[in-house]
Amino acid sequence: MTNPGQHVERARTLLHAARGRLRLDAWFPHGPLALLLAVGGLWLLRVEVGADWFAYFDRLVRGDLNMPPHLLLPLLVGGGLVAMAFGLLLRSRVAWIMAILLLAAATASVAAALQRYGVALPLYFLALAAALALAWRRFDRASVAASTLFALTAVAMLMMYATFGSLYFGREFRPPITDWVSALYYAVVTMSTVGYGDFIPQTPQARLFAVSIIVLGMTVFATSLTAVIAPVLGRSLRRIVNRKGTRMKRENHFIVVGNTALAINTWRELARRGRAVTRILRRMPQEGEPSDVDLVVGDPGDLDVLRQAGAERARAVLAMLDDDSENAFVVLAVKELRGAAQTVAAVNDAHHLNRIRLVQPDVTIAPQVLGGELMAMILSGEPVTGEYVLQRLLQSPAPVPPARR
Repeated sequence: MTNPGQHVERARTLLHAARGRLRLDAWFPHGPLALLLAVGGLWLLRVEVGADWFAYFDRLVRGDLNMPPHLLLPLLVGGGLVAMAFGLLLRSRVAWIMAILLLAAATASVAAALQRYGVALPLYFLALAAALALAWRRFDRASVAASTLFALTAVAMLMMYATFGSLYFGREFRPPITDWVSALYYAVVTMSTVGYGDFIPQTPQARLFAVSIIVLGMTVFATSLTAVIAPVLGRSLRRIVNRKGTRMKRENHFIVVGNTALAINTWRELARRGRAVTRILRRMPQEGEPSDVDLVVGDPGDLDVLRQAGAERARAVLAMLDDDSENAFVVLAVKELRGAAQTVAAVNDAHHLNRIRLVQPDVTIAPQVLGGELMAMILSGEPVTGEYVLQRLLQSPAPVPPARR
């Protein structure tokens, strides 16, 4: 009778093999999540605004703001969800954060009217938010396009809030704000903190509304500017760092991927022996790196980053990240370059050994797995030889030594 655990392990192995063949890392899970987010935004617009929701956006584009104020929130949230779906396709962290916030707002909006809309839509939003939260590691890129999209969406949402609010509290200003043009004018003047003083709030509610526009305006503009500029500065910094590394001829060298203790010690030992070593890190260390380190900063599973590090001309590429699946992706990416480099994959969890072997690295090293095995052997009084340790460290087939009686 087979063990249920064996079926689970076999299923995991098959799924891991399918992931490599289908190149799931190129489109999953960010592709399906982006599609589901766009569907949620369109669903919200259909339910809250109606079948003619697109006509309202068309009127907004043409500058016609003559529409019911209660449509403000669904238009902002629904349109924002659709816009952020494009950011998710680029695996943007900014778009991921905005999507989570917009899903929370959408859930609160439809949950307040369950009798009218039912529970299907809020449950959909909650499930989608949970799926995005589980996939947070996949959204780690600072894309200029996604950040620009975020900035434009945030400014547009703030503009609509300030304009609709100015018209809603218009009777509490002196002189009163009674038309869309005056509301738009007051919104822009207040958001930019210019404040000509031609419209003055007279009641506490109107004053608090004006304060909210000023605070939100400064926050949105500062955040948007940072979101757009940060990726550009990051790319410039990587170019500067990587330009420094090109002093070393990247040919017949070793590439060490990761910033784990194993990766750092391997790099140091290779460098101490006079070997040419290039490091690949996902992001620049806060403490900086010595000037004599050949460093490439970027996604180690990205073919462009590996080419920049010279992986197709390297002697060996050592994937030593703390995530076993990422180590497997690095091995697959190196093989896709079709160079002569040997591939070394570190394994942090014994349960992942079989799945790592599916990507067929030249060497599989599992020091954490070996440590527990050696401790058990020593405490049990079993003989430990150097040949056995080497074979088990590199996870090569080797007979298990007999226990001492």
